Amino acid sequence: MLLLVCSESVWASEKRVLVYHLQEEIMPGSARILAKVFNEASQLKATHVLIRMNTYGGELIAADSMRSSLLRSPVPVIVLVENNAASAGALISMAANKIYMLPGSSIGAATVVNENAEALPDKYQSYMRSMMRSTAETRGRNPRIAEAMVDGRVVVEGLNDSGRVVTLTASEAVIWKISDGVVKSQAEVLQLENLSDATLINYEVSWIDNFISWLMHPAVSGVLILLMLGGLYYELQQPGIGLPLLIAITAAVLYFAPMYLEGLAANWEILVVLIGIGLLLAEIFVIPGFGIAGISGIVLLVFGLLLSMLPNDGFDFGLVTPISIYSSVAVIVLSMSGVLLLFLATSKMMASSPFVKRFTLVGQMNASEGYSTAVYSETTIGSTGKAVSDLRPSGKIEIDGVVYTASAETGYIVAGTSVVVTGNRPNIVVKEV
Repeated sequence: MLLLVCSESVWASEKRVLVYHLQEEIMPGSARILAKVFNEASQLKATHVLIRMNTYGGELIAADSMRSSLLRSPVPVIVLVENNAASAGALISMAANKIYMLPGSSIGAATVVNENAEALPDKYQSYMRSMMRSTAETRGRNPRIAEAMVDGRVVVEGLNDSGRVVTLTASEAVIWKISDGVVKSQAEVLQLENLSDATLINYEVSWIDNFISWLMHPAVSGVLILLMLGGLYYELQQPGIGLPLLIAITAAVLYFAPMYLEGLAANWEILVVLIGIGLLLAEIFVIPGFGIAGISGIVLLVFGLLLSMLPNDGFDFGLVTPISIYSSVAVIVLSMSGVLLLFLATSKMMASSPFVKRFTLVGQMNASEGYSTAVYSETTIGSTGKAVSDLRPSGKIEIDGVVYTASAETGYIVAGTSVVVTGNRPNIVVKEV
């Protein structure tokens, strides 16, 4: 979204610079917004894109996508490092046509780490090294230094003889020909690039884009998966359209909508998730025990959620990196672990809740109150009665004024429903009339 209303004079200007502030952690939403920046630059016929950068890095998958956008851009891109261009920020900066840095800023430290800031195994570092090297080569920068920003074992004589990962100050970046100059302001950048007379257009991110970016943050995606699975679980414990189901549906919409808009979640991937949920429901309500349908449902559910987070094109996984698989699996595993912990933490509380007690069997069934355990001889197949409590699948039924415990043959039966006995060993089994 552009706050500046472009007048005739803007369009008449020969030079137009679209300025974008990249000041946040690099996440999937960042790649989406940058794509919109370049689309806007094309529509405005901008002659340059200026990215004012200050980031400590972020998700490598998003950074790789942004790097590709810069390399493919027909519009020259200038990066002005205002403070930090660390990790993923260094990779993105390397893809720019020109890099300028303010005094006191730095660039580098691109080692791939996990959420605890611990370096990942070498296979991940190798992938990052190759990206940094190829990007530097494409833009005419020293590929050896680019690799040394990832791995301290890559030694550049006179720079990191001690074997430490390279991070360059603004002046060092000029000396080693990574940066094109140290500047005091944006105006100086424009002057050096012969753009002092250019019309500047600031790109402002809309609140909708910010909201979508927030939804696509891995932590938020994990919470949405937790709410989706947790809501389904509690709804299965208390069948009927209620609050848990509403939470699950809302979480699913918020999870899949931005993924779908971004092009990550395809129609068939969402369908895989729905089939997985359907198989789980069939296993619980239709098929006795837990077998092939239940296991298949879990596999399809996990597989569909995983695919929706990866940049695959159908069954073409050429753009899928080991790091993207690692991070996606981590989100799903943590979410499912959260569902398990949530169940363990709330099971006692749920059992004592007045709301839950409305749907569960509580108390004792005394003979003086009309209850009976004589189910074998007194109850014959074909006898009819009615459910006096919900059968989920077990509950209470009444036959000829006597209350018995019984189990639904399939699914669950709502209190007040007429039932017929279909079996009586070892317990009474009924179905709706």
